[in-house]
Amino acid sequence: MAVPLWLRAAALIATSVALLPLIYLIIRLAQFPLPDFLDTVFSARSARLAYTSLTLTGTVTVACLVLGVGLAFLVTRTQLPGRLILGVAAALPLAVPSYVAAFGWQSMNALINPGTSFEGFLAAAIVITSVTYPYIYLPVVAALVSVDPAQEEAARALGRGPVDTFFHVTVRQAAPAITAGTLLCAIYVIADFGAVSILRVDTFTRAVFTSFSMGFDRLGGVALSSVLLVFTLCLLILEGRVRRTGTRYSTLSGEGRARPARFSMGRWGLPILALAWAPVLTALAVPLSALLVWSLRGVSRPGSLAEIGSALLSSLWAAGLAALATTAIAIPLALWLARRPSRLARLLERTAYLAHSLPGVVIGLSVVMLGIAVLPALYQSMWMLTLAYCALMLPLALGPVLASALSAPPELEEAAQSLGSSPGMGYLRVTLPLMLPGILSGALLVLLTTIKELPATLMLRPTGFDTLATRLWTYTGGESYAAAAPFAALLVLLAAVPAWMMISRLLKEVR
Repeated sequence: MAVPLWLRAAALIATSVALLPLIYLIIRLAQFPLPDFLDTVFSARSARLAYTSLTLTGTVTVACLVLGVGLAFLVTRTQLPGRLILGVAAALPLAVPSYVAAFGWQSMNALINPGTSFEGFLAAAIVITSVTYPYIYLPVVAALVSVDPAQEEAARALGRGPVDTFFHVTVRQAAPAITAGTLLCAIYVIADFGAVSILRVDTFTRAVFTSFSMGFDRLGGVALSSVLLVFTLCLLILEGRVRRTGTRYSTLSGEGRARPARFSMGRWGLPILALAWAPVLTALAVPLSALLVWSLRGVSRPGSLAEIGSALLSSLWAAGLAALATTAIAIPLALWLARRPSRLARLLERTAYLAHSLPGVVIGLSVVMLGIAVLPALYQSMWMLTLAYCALMLPLALGPVLASALSAPPELEEAAQSLGSSPGMGYLRVTLPLMLPGILSGALLVLLTTIKELPATLMLRPTGFDTLATRLWTYTGGESYAAAAPFAALLVLLAAVPAWMMISRLLKEVR
């Protein structure tokens, strides 16, 4: 079915607006004198930042790989008692934003060891690992559950033992999910700002924000942002290559295929179960216990409830605008991709995912420069903040909206047109109602993700506009843990909604 010209134009204009920050960043990179730019990028400070950023990314990624794959194996392929409970609990740290986890660990340290500090490289590695390993754990669980048991049975029939079969047959089939989850974890660590800033680890994201907040060193910020852009591009290219070249395995079983074999741990069952629960309980108990203790103290402060309510309303207002704008932008692009995707449509989709993968500080810095140089009347307004959110969140809305557009039969649009409706009215009366569940899901996901967004909000919020995340940031900077805790607790509760949506799907697969 041909895509109307007006729909392609709407998709192109709307998506270009969302990608404006990325486009403007590239323009500003081209405007700086090359010698000054190279001096900044290849300076000793940039080398230290690169070493710290890459070392932290490598350390956390390896730790998450061990935790994620190990827990996924224990949940899906063993007969451990209570493995379903372990499976749910292992995914729950996904609901804790990294900067909330950093606040929780730091404030717990203040309760247990007053006068000491919990910060530095090791602290950041522990905290980020504790909330990042689900990015590997969840896809590996899904992959291990979907592995065809008939291929494992065939391997055992040919003389391979259970362990040999698992590593040479099962793991190979799950390798694309393991690789994709590992690269996603690396992208997350490279982009992290809140945890490394609270724990005082000098990475590129913290340096970009510092160059903005301390006198606004535009050259330094843009140059360092370009390095982050290159790192992210390399990871995305690697992820795309892995996805394209990953081996595909056919299914030998029919629809009523048998369940995969599960290993018995024997006398090692209880020690292994205790070992599996240790990192999960640590990741959950430390920050949540600290939030509970400090929240009880924080809500007793005079005026605290009014302050919390005001920040919550501001968060919902900003996130609601982001959800409406981002979903409106996603709809025409999703329809274009669903009906007849062209190279231009695919390019817009991939560029949107690139912008989403960039650290929030990079998008925030780009929008700040855009506001100062091109749109000064809109600088530090909700318009610019919403623009940054659209650039960061577009793929979150595009995924569910595109899925619903693909499930809406184009024949219904043709039938509406044959009955006298214009193409536009056909989309409005027939297609959009069918897409409504996906549109609402995308808008909800954008809403809940925007609420916990920190760096771009810090850089672009209007004067006097405070969200839950910025209030937490302000109080944590002054070590006012009791004042910060209620904001952190609300952020965890709100972030738990999309996390539970993923966990509920996991439960259906593991049973």
